[in-house]
Amino acid sequence: MVKKLINDKERFLSDMLDGLKHRDPEIEIIEDTVVVRKEKKSSGVALVSGGGSGHEPAHAGYVAQGMLDAAVCGEVFTSPTPDKVLAAIKAVDNGDGVLLIIKNYSGDVMNFEMAQEMAEAEGHNVASVIVRDDVSIDNEEQRRGVAGTVVVHKYAGHLAEQGASLDDIVEKVKGMMSTLYSIGMAIHPCLVPTTGEYGFDLAEDEMEIGIGIHGEKGISREKAEGVDKIVNRLLDELFKHTDGSRLIVMVNGMGATPESELSIVTKYVMEALNDRGITVSKLLVGDYMTALDMQGFSLTILDEDDEILEALEADTGSKYFK
Repeated sequence: MVKKLINDKERFLSDMLDGLKHRDPEIEIIEDTVVVRKEKKSSGVALVSGGGSGHEPAHAGYVAQGMLDAAVCGEVFTSPTPDKVLAAIKAVDNGDGVLLIIKNYSGDVMNFEMAQEMAEAEGHNVASVIVRDDVSIDNEEQRRGVAGTVVVHKYAGHLAEQGASLDDIVEKVKGMMSTLYSIGMAIHPCLVPTTGEYGFDLAEDEMEIGIGIHGEKGISREKAEGVDKIVNRLLDELFKHTDGSRLIVMVNGMGATPESELSIVTKYVMEALNDRGITVSKLLVGDYMTALDMQGFSLTILDEDDEILEALEADTGSKYFK
């Protein structure tokens, strides 16, 4: 038996969604695994995202006013099937178009794009954007979508609330993503409940740099260091891709990182950025995009922009974006 707070590994997703309904009276579950707003928007572009479970509060936690209209939930670390994505599109489309926000993983891209083609064949106006913010991978086309995806949810959600057209949202989101960069690390892997196995083995004195959000090991394995050195190690990688002096910054927990340690990380992030002459226009700290019970954190940076700042500070019905 896997030492997890579950009853049956085969019911991980269904039990989780049943509990989520009790926690959030503003949502409902359709087609077994699709989370939608209980009150459908009467106008404005609808946003659909999703992917495998295990990243909570992403993605279902962002189904709320000002963010997503639907989240399609797959099994743990497994992409949802095209028919479920299609059901989400059809459920939220009010005639003003639907935007799919896709993390750059092969299963997600294939299944969401297939659903888009199916929806378009039925007369729906659908567009998509693919998030590639993980700079631990050199090839830009292969970069994974990680914590920066949540910033995309918030920005696109605000634009939709303001009445922007589908084409305008796509253009602005793509512009924003051109300066969106993330990288993560872990000091302990996650235990995947459906397999009963850890994503990778890690000695007590080791850390992984460049981890993914599906329990994958990092791009490099190194001796564990103090937080200040880890922070600078990650910032060195991020600043290979930007020369911006005014940034939006996210410090994201990976699921099992205590709030106290996230605060310690934040202290050293802010000190390191100050030493580099960087002004932080907006700071986000918390669990936004996790990997079950992985212990570690990721950093996301984004060039300051007045419209993006306005979007990130706008009210949302999601209690997880703060």
